[in-house]
Amino acid sequence: MRRGKRPTTADLSQFDREQGMRTIRKVAPYLWPPGQGWVKRRVVLALAALLLAKVVSVGTPFLYKAAVDSLTGETRDDTLLLAVGAVGLTVAYGMARLMNTGFQQLRDAIFTRVGQRALRRLALETFTHIHRLSLRYHISRKTGGLSRVMERGVKGVEFLLRFLLFSIGPLIVELAMVGVVFALAFDLWYLGVVAAVIAVYFKFTFVVTDWRVKIRRRMNDQDTDANQKAIDSLLNFETVKYFGAESREADRYDRAMEGYEDAAIKTSYSLALLNFGQAFIITLGMIAVMVMAAMGVQAGQLTVGDFVMVNAYMIQITMPLNFLGAVYREIRQSLIDMGDMFALLEQPAEVTDRPGAPALKVTGGAVEFRDVRFGYEPERPILQGVSFTVPAGRKVAIVGPSGAGKSTIGRLLFRFYDVTGGAVTIDGQDLREVTQDSLHRAIGVVPQDTVLFNDTILYNIAYGRPDASPAEIEAAARAAKIHDFVTALPKGYETLVGERGLKLSGGEKQRVGIARTLLKNPPILLLDEATSALDSETEAGIQSELKAMGEGRTVIAIAHRLSTIVDADEIVVLEDGHVIERGTHEALLACGGRYAAMWQRQQAGEDDDIAAE
Repeated sequence: MRRGKRPTTADLSQFDREQGMRTIRKVAPYLWPPGQGWVKRRVVLALAALLLAKVVSVGTPFLYKAAVDSLTGETRDDTLLLAVGAVGLTVAYGMARLMNTGFQQLRDAIFTRVGQRALRRLALETFTHIHRLSLRYHISRKTGGLSRVMERGVKGVEFLLRFLLFSIGPLIVELAMVGVVFALAFDLWYLGVVAAVIAVYFKFTFVVTDWRVKIRRRMNDQDTDANQKAIDSLLNFETVKYFGAESREADRYDRAMEGYEDAAIKTSYSLALLNFGQAFIITLGMIAVMVMAAMGVQAGQLTVGDFVMVNAYMIQITMPLNFLGAVYREIRQSLIDMGDMFALLEQPAEVTDRPGAPALKVTGGAVEFRDVRFGYEPERPILQGVSFTVPAGRKVAIVGPSGAGKSTIGRLLFRFYDVTGGAVTIDGQDLREVTQDSLHRAIGVVPQDTVLFNDTILYNIAYGRPDASPAEIEAAARAAKIHDFVTALPKGYETLVGERGLKLSGGEKQRVGIARTLLKNPPILLLDEATSALDSETEAGIQSELKAMGEGRTVIAIAHRLSTIVDADEIVVLEDGHVIERGTHEALLACGGRYAAMWQRQQAGEDDDIAAE
């Protein structure tokens, strides 16, 4: 078998450049969007203010030179300079510097709205796209790492827009203008020395920075890994405590931070090398030009003011050059971060609406699984020709051992995934042929573990229907038997539930979830192990609410405890992806098959390990 060729440093640099240009092309439309005249006007005005600032900046040393010549009596026959005098020239020099700063601030003020608009639009686009991605993608990704990619990418856009337009571009313009001044006011030798210094400076900066970017990329990877481990550990705070694993988690986090520390140290060392090398090159160039100017003054070819002006120009161009390494590095890093974010944006959604798909029309709510086949991986089929029907307004329970495919049925009904064979229909409409939004509106889900937002109880109940009135929210809470508990709290419905609802008990969270689904008022209800995480007493109390909730609705109940589904109109028993039994509770017990065996074990208090996969 032939081995793939290992990419060289040149290959990686070429790839980075291509990715950088691709990223810039993606960002450009945010600066010049079609049909957004106000954005284009602001960009043009900002660039005009920038150009004025640079013109004033390049002209300022001439006033400095004139003031010095006036003080040394070398103004010669220049009547205007003699009339203005050294004091007037000094005031003009100060005003020119003020104008330069003023135009730069005006540029920033004009452009700020454009940059923030681009930032907001891109952040919203990324956030929206992440929600469109499939459940498979989110299961395989690490949330901490995903949020880090988004955060760094959005910040990278802001940095790129500001510094690419207002640092690199202006620096090139200023260097060109200063080069013209040296060629015209002095001679080409000055221009040659300055050009050579700048060329060497740029080459050194780019070579060292490219090397540093690779170190920085490793540092970012370590940072993402450490951040993911920290978030994962904090989200599982209780589990860490249960197993006394605080020191283990600390060691795990510290190992990730150790890699970050090593990369950060190398980054710091390389920055010191970059800064010293830049200073060395600039200092040599400044000495060379100043020596040439000093020799010109001694020869009587230049004035003291010329000598001072040369010094002013060299300082003027060295100041932005000193930031070039940092700016170039950050631009490169921003391009990498943005490349990661744009790669995320290009990640295709696994489940999409077909063009022109109509909304689901629920006339009764009949659900049918027709010869459904599905597997999360091609080599591992989960459902192998499953067929059953839930008539409108009836209740069907799905039971079976772990790995049978019970929870998969719920995911396919909600269309987290598309079936690979057969079809799932609601009132005869294939779920793949209708919009996902309309499908999701038609189905209410009460999961095994209701996860709440870190907000108030009111917000979490109202999440079922944000436009609901306070009276409707209260009615849903009453129906879920949680209103009295909420009103007894010091802050009532404004009580914060904590992250993932950790300030509430399991039963309280489940009742908030039931109230939320009742407020949504869906025609189809999916109970996915809705009470299996609760104790028997709490479960018994919630079962009555769930039963009342299912009245008049089509209900699919994925069950662990068989005692909770004895009233189902039909019970479907799954095993190894096949329907092996179906019928009422009494009929299945009479058959003496798999269901009857499961029932006997649970009645005897044994655990048949039939939790959802």
